[in-house]
Amino acid sequence: MKKSIFPLLLGGLGIGTTEFVIMGLLPDVARDFRISIPEAGHFISAYALGVVVGAPLLVMMTSHLPPKKTLLGFMVIFTLFNGLSAIAGSNVLLLVSRFFAGLPHGAFFGVGAVVASRLAADGKKAQAISMMFAGLTIANLAMVPLGTWIGHNYSWRYTFGLVSVIGLITLLFIKWWLPEMPANKNASPRNEMRIFQDLNVWLVLLMIAIGTGGLFAWISYIAPLMTEVSGFADDSVSSIMILAGSGMVVGNIIGGKLADRFKPVVLCACLFAAMATVLLLIFFFAEYKVMSLILTFFAGALSMAIGSPIQILMINTAKDAEMLGAAATQAAFNTGNTLGAFLGGLPIAAGFGYTSPEIVGMIMALTGTSFAILLIRRHRAASVIPEALANS
Repeated sequence: MKKSIFPLLLGGLGIGTTEFVIMGLLPDVARDFRISIPEAGHFISAYALGVVVGAPLLVMMTSHLPPKKTLLGFMVIFTLFNGLSAIAGSNVLLLVSRFFAGLPHGAFFGVGAVVASRLAADGKKAQAISMMFAGLTIANLAMVPLGTWIGHNYSWRYTFGLVSVIGLITLLFIKWWLPEMPANKNASPRNEMRIFQDLNVWLVLLMIAIGTGGLFAWISYIAPLMTEVSGFADDSVSSIMILAGSGMVVGNIIGGKLADRFKPVVLCACLFAAMATVLLLIFFFAEYKVMSLILTFFAGALSMAIGSPIQILMINTAKDAEMLGAAATQAAFNTGNTLGAFLGGLPIAAGFGYTSPEIVGMIMALTGTSFAILLIRRHRAASVIPEALANS
């Protein structure tokens, strides 16, 4: 990994930690503020809303600035509001700070993906992007369990304080190690927004929002699935999540390598189809402990393997506004998070059991495959027309 990519990895580490650690800290936060756990769940929603709002907004506002200055600004916002979360005196203040902490999430990854691709050696753009997303996988593997343990045994406030420290360290490494890059002098909000007139951009976003929702339908309810269906003890869930995190680390590396060798849109179609297959297997074999653990690893791997090819696909599709396009993919990912958790919970509420979200997830993943196949056909049609004109 190039030294210049390391600040992007650090940023992914901090962002991944603050996004996912709150899920394990909900009982502690709820107890501290004397609110119910469902009410505390609004802290998750506030962050996700911040991601969806901030991803396109911040990128459009800063598109005329040099990327290094932009990333520094995003990380200042991230560090400041995670620090505010650590000292929030009321649940309302924590809700507000979580929303603002989420604003730079998608924008950082959007700009960072483009920066990583520019810093990469020839033929290794996707691998460079995967190194940035490695921060997310390391967060799930190590920092989220550590932050949860700190919150349970000491205070959830220390966990957000730790995230702020990661933000400060990231700021230093961005300043020291990230090279200067020229600003896009032709950038303007009006020009950036034109990418949303392209049907292919919308197909990519729909593929992400619905297709990745399949995995969120699975992982949102993994705890009751593993305890009530697979028969694991409650205190085994943390270890199972580390197993899923290990799969994410492996999948992220493999996805980056594959995306540099194969067409990203074809790879997306294959990975979504694989995702649907694994979710169906979980539905049928979740009651078998060993098989359940193996499938958990593979599902975790697929959840991150898709990241790099999707980013490359969007960068290639939104050529005139690649940073906005890459940021919009993060908003779409969080939309998938919300959709998957909501739709996956419906059959459980209807009494169909804890394996039923896997069927919902499989349908969503297959829908993502369908959008990818439609994109492949459109790409082929677009390449045939110039050839026909040249031969006429």
